[in-house]
Amino acid sequence: MKYENIRKIVLDAILEAVDMGLVHGTSGNIALRDDTDDVIAVTPSGISYKGMTADQIAIVDLNGKWLDGPFKPSSEIPMHSAVIRARKDVKATVHTHGMFATIAAMSGELLPVTPPQTEFVPVGIVPFTMPGSNEVAERVVEALGADGRAVLIKNHGMFCCGKNMKAAMAAAIYTEEMAQTAYYAKVLGVYQPMPEEAIRKMKELIAADQAV
Repeated sequence: MKYENIRKIVLDAILEAVDMGLVHGTSGNIALRDDTDDVIAVTPSGISYKGMTADQIAIVDLNGKWLDGPFKPSSEIPMHSAVIRARKDVKATVHTHGMFATIAAMSGELLPVTPPQTEFVPVGIVPFTMPGSNEVAERVVEALGADGRAVLIKNHGMFCCGKNMKAAMAAAIYTEEMAQTAYYAKVLGVYQPMPEEAIRKMKELIAADQAV
């Protein structure tokens, strides 16, 4: 099997996302760039993730052209490939339709409530644009900028990225957690996001690998 390693990493990640409730049914998709060749492994379109095998993960080039695999790549490959092309520091990308991230996108703001969440802010907000289009891909690239890790897409979901799959999954997990804690805190009337100075200091600690 070609590109067995990256296919297995993508498969493990999407199954983890399913188990954590970040992905339901066939919604959501994950991609990973190969370290040596200019190819990307990405989850296929419209196929149930439970029971999927590594050889069913699609392989595309950096422009999203389908190269290998029995099923066509995710319809969101323009978004994944655009971010990977634009950001040399990004190898892995995760797109989910998580409930709380989707709600937060409509509020137009997402701020950290706990220290681990600070690593992934600021979280950009992308206006609704048709899924799978080059336009949404361009807007996500723009919202991420040079070093962003997560953006929310209104009426759609969340897109996260990282230097490897572990980093991209962490961004997706903590961004959804950030949205969830903010939602419940607002419902209870106790919402108090972390102060800007605390966010700045926490981000510095995390960047220096000194976070507890």
